[in-house]
Amino acid sequence: MADTPMLKFVSLEQAYPAKRPASERTDDFGEISPSYAVTGAEEQASRCSQCGVPYCSTHCPLHNHIPDWLRLTAEGRLREAYELSNATSTMPEICGRICPQDRLCEGNCVIEFAGHGAVTIGSVEKFITDTAWKEGWVEPLRPVRDRSAQSVGVIGAGPAGLTAAELMRRQGYEVHVYDRHDRAGGLLTYGIPGFKLEKHVVMRRVDRLKEGGVVFHESFEVGKDATLAELRQRHDALVIATGVYKPRAIKAPGVGAPGVVEALDYLTASNRKGFGDAVAAFDDGTLDAAGKNVVVIGGGDTAMDCVRTAIRQGASSVKCLYRRDRANMPGSQREVNNAEEEGVEFVWLSAPEAFDGTETVAGVRVAKMRLGAPDASGRRAPEADPGSEFRLEADLVIKALGFDAEDLPHLFGSPDLSVTRWGTLRVDHKTMQTSVDGVFAAGDIVRGASLVVWAVRDGRDVAERMHAYLKAKAVPTQAAAA
Repeated sequence: MADTPMLKFVSLEQAYPAKRPASERTDDFGEISPSYAVTGAEEQASRCSQCGVPYCSTHCPLHNHIPDWLRLTAEGRLREAYELSNATSTMPEICGRICPQDRLCEGNCVIEFAGHGAVTIGSVEKFITDTAWKEGWVEPLRPVRDRSAQSVGVIGAGPAGLTAAELMRRQGYEVHVYDRHDRAGGLLTYGIPGFKLEKHVVMRRVDRLKEGGVVFHESFEVGKDATLAELRQRHDALVIATGVYKPRAIKAPGVGAPGVVEALDYLTASNRKGFGDAVAAFDDGTLDAAGKNVVVIGGGDTAMDCVRTAIRQGASSVKCLYRRDRANMPGSQREVNNAEEEGVEFVWLSAPEAFDGTETVAGVRVAKMRLGAPDASGRRAPEADPGSEFRLEADLVIKALGFDAEDLPHLFGSPDLSVTRWGTLRVDHKTMQTSVDGVFAAGDIVRGASLVVWAVRDGRDVAERMHAYLKAKAVPTQAAAA
């Protein structure tokens, strides 16, 4: 029996693709790390222990066949590795770039527990599919059979919607995607900065869907250009995959002052400029951090995107306020490390009390916090530390406290859409249907603000449920025709 190419973790150290120096990468919006060279990817893949219970796969929302495609990579069988990776994910190179692997697959790697450093799963995943695109292994989207007598409408062109669209088109249905933006991709396109996800990576996925027959209706607002009821007349089934876009508010004096802006407005403007668009609010300086003292409020991945974008725009200073400590922040620790390397200052255990300024914001009055008893989530709840207030100079304040669901029943002109107390769509979790027959829902609009990989998983699941629904719906029609 030939020697195994695996279990090299005892002799090979963990090695991620080298990051560009902070002084270089903050001059542009390119990704901070290149892909592996072939030998580097094969070596790092060979560190996998091929354990009997692969916790990496268990803790991946897509349950990717990670040990199997790591072994194929280590053996130099890259095309097979790609095909196996592609079998469970519609966008593996995107998840490889932006998933918080330190909280998911890599964070649960057995050799990480043993002190050897996790297998660099995300970087290998990115390498496999980038290689597949380069070598022409990513095949065009082709339906397995013709089911175009039935059509599907997808509302929202983010990761959940794109995944559902791809899988339903693959089954042969006529698929139409409706999105309010002028480009598909949702937060992949307009929310996540290029230094984490370069936009050509998203656009080539969208182009593949268009070339495969998926019809995109961009700059289309449901409720304005058509009601949900009108779309139901056009299609045999609908899936709502709009995500959650309503920013959570801060209640503090002065919060409405000019210069206090929403994170998504700020990130969208920056990404649009990256596409070469004219953006009035950026061009007049409102959403441009250049030369400004910037304060970002929040501790999640969106806050990390904002602080790192501000650095690249040439801010004079960038500070991040978070009400808990580093150990209790929700964002990726890798992103915090990257931000610190790039010059961001974190002000832990701090929360805004008020915003100074008349014509425009001039500063933030801040209260120091301390951690009290655990709250319902199990994390220690922050509480104000009396007498500890201080002030930070600020010319631009970015609110990045997360997102809630918009009022879809009102927006879509569909009061019969049932929602939860959080405003998310209520679904039957077995069928993934909403309270309206033939209308399904998936992604953040059901589960609340979450990860891209969970949106892909939900898109995969809803496609399966919709396919079953449409097959059952087609049977009586076919019987009547006979």
